[in-house]
Amino acid sequence: MKNTSAAYARAGVDVDLGNTLKDRLPALVKKTHGPRVLGGIGNFGGLFRAAFHGMKDPVLVASMDGVGTKLKIAVLANRHDTVGEDLVNHCVNDIAVMGAQPLFFLDYLGAGKLDPKVFTEVVAGLARACRRADCALLGGETAQMPGLYHGADYDLVGCIIGVVDRKNILDGSRVRLGDALVALPSNGLHTNGYTLARHVILEKLKLDVHDRVPGLRGTVADELLRVHRNYEPALRSVPARTLHAAAHITGGGIPDNLPRVLPANCRAVISKRQLRIPTLFRIIQEAGKVSDEEMRRVFNLGVGMVLVMSANDAPSIAKRLRGRIIGHIERGERGVEFA
Repeated sequence: MKNTSAAYARAGVDVDLGNTLKDRLPALVKKTHGPRVLGGIGNFGGLFRAAFHGMKDPVLVASMDGVGTKLKIAVLANRHDTVGEDLVNHCVNDIAVMGAQPLFFLDYLGAGKLDPKVFTEVVAGLARACRRADCALLGGETAQMPGLYHGADYDLVGCIIGVVDRKNILDGSRVRLGDALVALPSNGLHTNGYTLARHVILEKLKLDVHDRVPGLRGTVADELLRVHRNYEPALRSVPARTLHAAAHITGGGIPDNLPRVLPANCRAVISKRQLRIPTLFRIIQEAGKVSDEEMRRVFNLGVGMVLVMSANDAPSIAKRLRGRIIGHIERGERGVEFA
């Protein structure tokens, strides 16, 4: 067949390659589709049947995010099979803390030039995470923009839609004085703080992504590409009457994220002794000469999710979820105090 896009290809955009790669999508995403997905991949829009059985007043919850400069590590290591999972799990967590269950997910992948290996690995990761989250990978957009993206760099962004019965929305209104704070451990940096982490590890320590990190078992790529955890199953396992609020600890750390779910008259007090900060964060802090305050605002420091619940329920829930009680709620101006 005659190439009708030769001029466009010479300019940097290979339409035929894009179409060939997109032809592989149905096989990758089909397993994420349940009976509520109507039609298939390739339409101008994804179709999802709005059937919310058992909910009296269903409310849609939407969120979107990106993987950020963690992608730079994926590019340097030529390992792209985890960043799709990072993106889905991050977005799932953002709506799970509001009590929502995921329905469907949309992604955007922009690159200077599409690389078949990168494309396939990223989409496979997206589909794998969606399948585990019982979330349909409904559609997305792939863009070739050589004038905007350079070299092997690419961007990955996603949007998620979920649903919650209005009476079960978690908005912080149930938080009470005396409530306990239960921390669920993170799986490394998740998807935040990578600009500083890369600066310290790659430039100050002068490590390559394939070098082993001193004091840790894995290489730089192993440690920095650990998958962002999906906490939705853990949140779903906590009885609605028990869970008063939940905060996903992302950019801004505990100081910026926990207050988002606190009433105006409630202050979170966290025991520094109860925070078990993983070795990787201590390496970054020491090598980068980063203050405690800045570390708390840039990284999750080993805490991926904070649950707010009755002090009576906290010990058993923390044990079952392999978490740790790190503090409590007391009266005061909304914020976080490390004591």
